[in-house]
Amino acid sequence: MKTNFSLLFYLKRPKNYQKGPIPVYMRITVDGKRSEVATSRECEPTEWSVGAGRAKGTREKVRSFNAYLDNLQTKVYDACEFLDNADADITAESIKEVFMGKVEKPLMLLEIFAEHNRKVAALVGAEYAAGTLQRYETSLKHTKDFLEWKYKKPDMDIKRIDHDFVTNYEFYLRTERKCANNSAVKYIKNFKKIIRICLASGWITKDPFVNYKAKVKQVDRVFLNQEELQSITDKVFATNRIGQVRDIFLFSCYTGLAYADVKKLKRTEIVKGVDDGMWIFTKRQKTSTPTRVPLLPAALSLLNKYKDHPVCSNNDTAFPVSSNQKMNAYLKEIADICSINKDLTFHIARHTFATTVTLLNGVPIESVSKMLGHTNIKTTQHYAKILDIKVGADMALLRQKFAIE
Repeated sequence: MKTNFSLLFYLKRPKNYQKGPIPVYMRITVDGKRSEVATSRECEPTEWSVGAGRAKGTREKVRSFNAYLDNLQTKVYDACEFLDNADADITAESIKEVFMGKVEKPLMLLEIFAEHNRKVAALVGAEYAAGTLQRYETSLKHTKDFLEWKYKKPDMDIKRIDHDFVTNYEFYLRTERKCANNSAVKYIKNFKKIIRICLASGWITKDPFVNYKAKVKQVDRVFLNQEELQSITDKVFATNRIGQVRDIFLFSCYTGLAYADVKKLKRTEIVKGVDDGMWIFTKRQKTSTPTRVPLLPAALSLLNKYKDHPVCSNNDTAFPVSSNQKMNAYLKEIADICSINKDLTFHIARHTFATTVTLLNGVPIESVSKMLGHTNIKTTQHYAKILDIKVGADMALLRQKFAIE
């Protein structure tokens, strides 16, 4: 806010004034230039304090009168702050125009972002998962922190978002927030959705993402090989709690279900399939994509093991699943006990199903993609790219063929 901005309430005597109440005016001064606004109030000169710019006294009528002037003063300061946040020129006349409602209030970036998140929150459980909302909330916080860091402002007019803003935002995420490439790209992608909303609504006409490209780097997904999977299967643990976590993790290894899908899996979703075997018929919580997985004997055995568990009976769930945080903590303990030198998390079970359990055993990639609930087979193809063992086995067959010839 401008340091040479001032506001004064005073009595403005009309021409040929003789006696009686005098109109109260506001004088807005910026850089020595003034603009006046009538307050629609009058005061007797003897009841006015020039120094305070308020009526004298403590009567209820006087307090109400002064409270009205205080409210006007607040609105003037709000108008000045509004211009400052919008990077607009702050003059006595521009403050007056905003105060009097003659200037259309700009649409602010964080307000639009927050409104988007409120709508997502209302649809959690219907169209969005809770984790999706959390990612948008985190993205909103990063955007807010970036505005403070780069522009020293609590918000910004969306019409001021340009290519420079986007590139600086990415720079901020990578440097100040220490985000890895893929995390930075995802936050920018979340921000881009807000820009698409603004474009579709006609609030902005130029896309700040034109000529901007950010590429997600493929990350090799960690999975368990057959020896590691067998080691966890055979190990006898000292406590039932660790053994229970192991069992639920193994079930995911043999079905490809993500943590959220195992947690919500109902007994009623275990049904007889087209081959008369038992299948899982469910939907992925993340994408609502239908997922159908034939149960391998190991998975079916684990299901039967918990069919009489009290938690499962009370909730009609397949397994007594703890929080993801607790599950991952126990999985790290399991990795230590089994001498597995990998950062074991629950999601590694899904990767293990895609690689060691299915692709390495000759299951067609189209079938694997369908069981994983992938909406794009390219996502599944990435698993095939990291399977050097499969490549080696295929080439061994080729060598044998050439040797015979």
